[in-house]
Amino acid sequence: MKTKTALFTEMWTEGRTRFSNQIDALSESDLRKTLEPSPNSIGFLMRHIGDTELLFAKNVFGDSEIKVSAKTIIAGEDTGEWTDLEGLKAYVKESFEALLAIVKKQSNEDWEDEITTKEFGTKTKAEAFGRIVTHTAYHAGQMALIQKYGTK
Repeated sequence: MKTKTALFTEMWTEGRTRFSNQIDALSESDLRKTLEPSPNSIGFLMRHIGDTELLFAKNVFGDSEIKVSAKTIIAGEDTGEWTDLEGLKAYVKESFEALLAIVKKQSNEDWEDEITTKEFGTKTKAEAFGRIVTHTAYHAGQMALIQKYGTK
C-alpha cells in the first residue's frame, strides 16, 4: 500500500502536466498574449505559478532553504516584464522541483498538521496541498485559453 505522500506526489506530478505540457509549445512572443478584458499575460501566469509554488514550499511545507521574491503577488498585476521564455521555463522547473522535494519529505502524519496563512486561513497540509494543485491547474487553463484566443 502506498503512503499518503506517495499518492499526493503522484497526484501533484500528474496534475501539473496540465501546465508543464503547454510550456514547450510556447514561443517568446506568446508570453505577451492576453485575453481581453483580463490584463494577465501568459508570461505573467507562468511567473505567478512559479511564485506560488515556491511560497507553498516555504510557507506551507516549511522549507527554510527557499528564497522567493513573489513578484507577481507583490505587484498584484501584470507589469509586462515576463517576456524571457527560457528564464520563465527555468523558474517554473525550479519551483516544481522545490515543491516536489519538500512534499516527498512529509510523513503520513504530517498531512494532518494544521497550518494557518492569511490567504486561506487554517487548513491541514492535505487541504492546503489541494489548493496548490488546483491553483496551478486553474492558471494552466487560463494559459491554454489565452494561447488559443488571445492577442499580443
